[in-house]
Amino acid sequence: MMKKKFIYIGSVVVILAIGFFISRSLGSNKKSITVETAKIEKGTISNTITATGTLEAVKTVEVGTQVSGVIEKIFVDFNSQVKKGQLLALLDETPLLAQLEQSKSSVDQAEAQVKYQKATFERYKALIDKKLIAQSDFDLAEYDYSNALAGLNNAKSVYNKNKINWSYARIYSPIDGIILERAVDEGQTVAASFSTPTLFTIANDLTQMRVEANIDEADIGQVRNGQRIEFTVDAFPLKKFSGSVTEIRLQPVESSNVITYTVIINAPNPEKILMPGMTANATFFVTEAKDILLVPAKAIRFKPDPAAVENYNESVLGGNEQIGERPESELRQGNAEFQKSDGEGQIVWVKQGGIIHLQNVIVGVTDEINYEVVSGLKEGDEVVVSMNTESAAQSTSAPAASQSPFMPQRPGGNKKSVK
Repeated sequence: MMKKKFIYIGSVVVILAIGFFISRSLGSNKKSITVETAKIEKGTISNTITATGTLEAVKTVEVGTQVSGVIEKIFVDFNSQVKKGQLLALLDETPLLAQLEQSKSSVDQAEAQVKYQKATFERYKALIDKKLIAQSDFDLAEYDYSNALAGLNNAKSVYNKNKINWSYARIYSPIDGIILERAVDEGQTVAASFSTPTLFTIANDLTQMRVEANIDEADIGQVRNGQRIEFTVDAFPLKKFSGSVTEIRLQPVESSNVITYTVIINAPNPEKILMPGMTANATFFVTEAKDILLVPAKAIRFKPDPAAVENYNESVLGGNEQIGERPESELRQGNAEFQKSDGEGQIVWVKQGGIIHLQNVIVGVTDEINYEVVSGLKEGDEVVVSMNTESAAQSTSAPAASQSPFMPQRPGGNKKSVK
């Protein structure tokens, strides 16, 4: 009898031991699911392209001379502020005045000749009417008179030309502005035989400048008139300047088999710190939306395993509640209705009340990192961006596995505790 009792007790112990080990084995294989979320917040989305260009004055005039001569006097210098009509320089007038006086003498001689030939012509005309002279004599007198008139006109033309050349000895400013360059000095001889030599370069107003930027042909389609621009210059790397596109030139520019197009950018310069010739690094804002709700692109791309979602929600609710979710096909059908509005219909997973569920959203512009939320989400909502599944054994052993055998250990760390 006692023997049977021991056998019974032993069997119960074995069964309990087997159950203990089975429960431990099942517990070690239990999976832990974690989700990573992001909050819907307001921000800015902008897509940009970049280019380099050169700063220039809006209007630059090169002032030259149309006559040759020696620079007798210069009245301005670099950076001088000038007004329209102001005297800039004076050439030696001596040879020009001599030519003018000579042409004036030619005019006087031509006028005397005309007077003489006119009297002769009128005298011969009276005689020819009475048939007292030959017709040939009258024709000669008429010819001489006409020739004298032509000579007078020619002499007057030369005189007027020399008079204009004399006026060219005084160089005046054609615009209001500032002297950027003075290319001559007093006493220097300038020759205007084949081309007009440049004496001064004048910029009209440095408070209003422009940037000539070269845009690659792959990006020119994204540039439009009125587009907002920000640019920097090497002289002030921490300061950003604002402008806008005012002109897109159609003439292509080819350099080393690369096609670019010139784009003119308005560049206000009220502080006059920008200077002509500076290199501008321009940023063109192709798409720009400020103070809008943003959803991460990772949340749009997140497509979890339905079984993992179900297990996660059951673990949160403890299996005591029925989880009612609209199937994804129904949500996608609902997206067809959203397509009637501006934007693109998408599906995201939202964490609410501890569980996650599908949600229709309409998204707008994107910078590939975030999307604009047009509708379907509000500020503060949590969207799932990733879901990780691992067993409890992996999570328990992870710290031990991550310990390097080459790292020094705490003294006594391997000692067993004594009970």
